[in-house]
Amino acid sequence: MTSPVVDHLAELTGFRDRDVLDVTLVGAFKDLLDPEAVAIYRCVGEAGSQHWITRARLSRHDRIAVADSVWSDLSALPRAEDWPAHFECLTAQKITAFPAEHRAVTLFPLSTDREVVGVLELHTGAPLSQASQRMVMSILRIYRNFQALLDYSERDSLTGLLNRKTFDESFMKIVLGGPQSPAALINQDQRQNGVGKATWLGVIDIDHFKAVNDTYGHLIGDEVLLLLARLMRLSFRFQDRLYRFGGEEFVVLIHCATAADAKVAFERLRSNVEQYAFPQVGQITVSVGFTEVFPTDSPTDAFERADRAVYFSKQNGRNQVGCYAELVDSGGLLKATEVGSAVEFF
Repeated sequence: MTSPVVDHLAELTGFRDRDVLDVTLVGAFKDLLDPEAVAIYRCVGEAGSQHWITRARLSRHDRIAVADSVWSDLSALPRAEDWPAHFECLTAQKITAFPAEHRAVTLFPLSTDREVVGVLELHTGAPLSQASQRMVMSILRIYRNFQALLDYSERDSLTGLLNRKTFDESFMKIVLGGPQSPAALINQDQRQNGVGKATWLGVIDIDHFKAVNDTYGHLIGDEVLLLLARLMRLSFRFQDRLYRFGGEEFVVLIHCATAADAKVAFERLRSNVEQYAFPQVGQITVSVGFTEVFPTDSPTDAFERADRAVYFSKQNGRNQVGCYAELVDSGGLLKATEVGSAVEFF
């Protein structure tokens, strides 16, 4: 007969969805330790303006985990400095324990192979024993190893951005809600910050990237790709989905209320790239095309519209952002349904 710990480890490693993974982890600790509450918090945002986002939280009598929306407004989340004990646990990478409201709180650093990203919080009636702490740390090591396996399969090995093979699945999940899955166990009332906003897909292509490789070599070309990925992370919000599709082509999924707001986000990236001094190469520019994503879209539908806007940008001077709908309205592009198979994409 297997032990409860083994059963929970089998469940923990049985999913390939990060949301479900965090929900499963808090559920495992709830069953194993019977705490008053257990939660996972991630620290997000740039240094100096970091905030805590709730990835999953369960109290003793809860049946369903709650979580903050993936599209939460960063300014509405608790600031890193508002929870000093959590921030100390994160930065010092050590277990932190303290009493609070007739219970004991124990914090454990939550890390991946690349960085410490969050904190596991346990509320118990009495301080955790050394044996319980060791069990928690052992499970967190397995969690870390499994996260590394997910990173290996889901992320581009050069830039660390999400890779192309994860795009279709995340498109259906993030944009359209996707089919019911164990992730639906997360309380949907806690994930509504993005209601009323649209989703936009942008395609980003480095201008004259072949000339960079031909002139400076592929090692310098790889450095340009790495630096562009860093500029993308700085230009977009923590919850925006950033992908490398291969070569010099990148894709972004963002949540904005209007086309004007989306254009501001993509223009910010374009400007940041234009102003950045790339080592040895100097100035690099990007062409961007974006489109609103509709409930009836397949991933290919939305991608092709944005790709056509990129093509227009490249054919009309490069280093610019093109909105598919605006280009159609102005007569610069025909609608995709009017073009059919005659369009040649690149």
